Amino acid sequence: MKTVCKLLLAVAALAVPLSLPAQVIAKSTIGLELAKKIAARAESEAAKNKWTMVIAVVDDGGNLIYLERMDGTQLGSIDVAQEKARTALKFKRPTKAFEDVVAGGRTAILSLPGVVAIEGGVPLLADGVIVGAIGVSGMKSAEDGIVAQAGAGAMSQP
Repeated sequence: MKTVCKLLLAVAALAVPLSLPAQVIAKSTIGLELAKKIAARAESEAAKNKWTMVIAVVDDGGNLIYLERMDGTQLGSIDVAQEKARTALKFKRPTKAFEDVVAGGRTAILSLPGVVAIEGGVPLLADGVIVGAIGVSGMKSAEDGIVAQAGAGAMSQP
């Protein structure tokens, strides 16, 4: 009986609201109009070089906002572009940083969950805060990186 009473008291204690103040955080993220602008800049760079690409833009939670698959781009690049964007977002750095570490011999980095260690993912910043990311796939990784950087450049240009 004493054990049951103690258990009931413990459960009742959990139901008592804490006196900590509630907090709502306002944050910025990528909207559809901006995602389209970013993708258009990236697509323009790809087309200028006659490269076919998939361009993915995700918001600050890694949710897909916009995806564009240029004609002739392989289907596998759809998933790769999205995962490059999510890697850049989650780890707050371009995916090239991971590619460079692996190229330097530190393959243990590949055991991190959710890491795509291939250039082409770039965080998107607004006023120094990451608000989303772009991921590009379809060509060699350096070319993917050039197109992703072009798209990210739309963040600082009207």
